[in-house]
Amino acid sequence: MEEYKEQAANEIDVMEDSILKYDPSVLRLLLQDKTTKRNIIWATSDYEALGTGYEEWSEITPELITGENTLLIQPRSAKAIEEQSARTRDKAEVFTPSWVCNSQNNLIDTEWFGRENVFNRETYEGWVTTNEPVDFSGVDRDWTKYVDAQRLEITCGEAPYLVSRYDTVTGVYIPTHNRIGLLDRKMRIVEENTEERDDWIVWSLRALQSVFGYEYQGDNLLLARENLLFSYIDYYREHFHDDPDVGLLRKVANIIAWNIWQMDGLKYVVPNSCHDVEAIQLNLFGTPEPPQPCPGCKQGDPFKHTGIYCVIQDWRTKEPVRFIDMMKGWK
Repeated sequence: MEEYKEQAANEIDVMEDSILKYDPSVLRLLLQDKTTKRNIIWATSDYEALGTGYEEWSEITPELITGENTLLIQPRSAKAIEEQSARTRDKAEVFTPSWVCNSQNNLIDTEWFGRENVFNRETYEGWVTTNEPVDFSGVDRDWTKYVDAQRLEITCGEAPYLVSRYDTVTGVYIPTHNRIGLLDRKMRIVEENTEERDDWIVWSLRALQSVFGYEYQGDNLLLARENLLFSYIDYYREHFHDDPDVGLLRKVANIIAWNIWQMDGLKYVVPNSCHDVEAIQLNLFGTPEPPQPCPGCKQGDPFKHTGIYCVIQDWRTKEPVRFIDMMKGWK
């Protein structure tokens, strides 16, 4: 428990052992794939040298990343320079500095509020946080609409646009007051506009339900999920000077597992789930035609894949919806 608290307080690299020892169900939730109802997969060959279970298309299970392997999955900034370079070369993995994330997130808020410098004032490769509460006067929407406004980070990596526990390039820890992620901003609004514990919890969970992100590689996806979980813990501790109970953390982890999901962003399906189509007719010689490749892959049409289309949760109707349907105008 004490190790878990220390991790939640000031470490950028979350040790999966600490989550497991605190409550195994939270770690299991963070590894869930809500689409397949199994676990997320590695979707990278980087760990195959470790043996069985670490193959590219194998599921990530708690025993593979805990115990002697608790330091296996680390943020990019904690990896060796050679490994960073290899992943950039092989997977085009380049993470955005926090000051760039802040600048781009500010553009969203400038549009939403109709004015600049709502949460901070930008400086050269940095920012200065505004200390006064965010003013909603002159805006035709109140703070609850801001909390509920949906935000999506595509190919999210460790989710630096959603939460900014640390700078993904330098690895420097960022105190809660100075964080600039899209969820960080919503949590600040919740903090400034709620007084009762029950209200804080309701709106903090709604804030979580409003942010989304998808990622291809399983290790990055788990890091993103852990970053959202531990960001929530940080804000809870700051507000209540206590740790959230296991029941609340399970709710938080479940929302995160739905909203931060594993997906091939070009196909909108679970990675490596497309398959050939078996022929249903015979040729002129009375023998079956050979299997045909996935029409979506062959034609480059995202709506024709044979793979498993990813689903996310509509938190208002409490019904799952295929993400691809959003591309057809789903609301």
